[in-house]
Amino acid sequence: MNAIAVEKVVLAFIGAVTFFIVVLLVFILGIMFVKGLPAFHAGFLFEESRDFGHSGGIFYQAVGTLILMATAVLWSLPVALGSVLFQTEYLSRSGKFKNFLTQLTYILNATPTILFGLVGYLFFGVYLDKGVSWVTGSLILAVMILPTLQVSFREAVEALPEKYREAGMALGFSRLSQIRRIILPQCFYGMVTGVLLGLARAAGETAAIMFTATTFSGIQWPQSFSDPVPTLQTHILVLAQEAANPESIAQAWGAGLVLLGLVFILTLTAWAFRTRMVMESEQ
Repeated sequence: MNAIAVEKVVLAFIGAVTFFIVVLLVFILGIMFVKGLPAFHAGFLFEESRDFGHSGGIFYQAVGTLILMATAVLWSLPVALGSVLFQTEYLSRSGKFKNFLTQLTYILNATPTILFGLVGYLFFGVYLDKGVSWVTGSLILAVMILPTLQVSFREAVEALPEKYREAGMALGFSRLSQIRRIILPQCFYGMVTGVLLGLARAAGETAAIMFTATTFSGIQWPQSFSDPVPTLQTHILVLAQEAANPESIAQAWGAGLVLLGLVFILTLTAWAFRTRMVMESEQ
């Protein structure tokens, strides 16, 4: 088989895989809309759940999910940004230590989420005596999304044309002044992209927070740092286990559609900011 024939076979295989992925995505979205839309009513997003989730809305579950997402990003953001700036601005570009830190980031990203939940609960919940609480869950999510933020931040900083740094050096800027006046403003869109992707990943995590941060019923707002919060993930999981109850399944589909919509909005917004980042780097 000659090279042209091999290339055609490879292209056909890649095209078939791409088509299968698109069809699968459309199928999942279609199922979510068909099953989830009937659960929506006027107060679905703004009413509290009633009768152990069989009726009512998902207001407190949605708010609890947003609390965990926002606080996780707030914990993780300064750590991710500081580590990236240290690697890109203070370490040599091809140094072994820098490559070692990069590999550690990829290993952390590949760690199973259930292990984050187990180790995080032992450390934050037991050793630091935080128990099952929204603080424990947000700290665990912060560690989980740290690689996502680091990779996005590093790509944004490394995509910055060298002429910006050279202009800063010509003006006599110190390393810290270059970071504050040049690198951070020019990489703004890339950093926002990383934050949005981190929020999207935090919204989709279930295993790590299922037994460390959340409760199904009995809690509306967390009253202290040691209180758990209701979340959409736990709400869906518990209701989905009641397959014999059509009302529970309908509520689970509706909550799932809201969660999917939240992830899609964050992902599409991140894509828009990333497009803007590419345009900025090409100037």
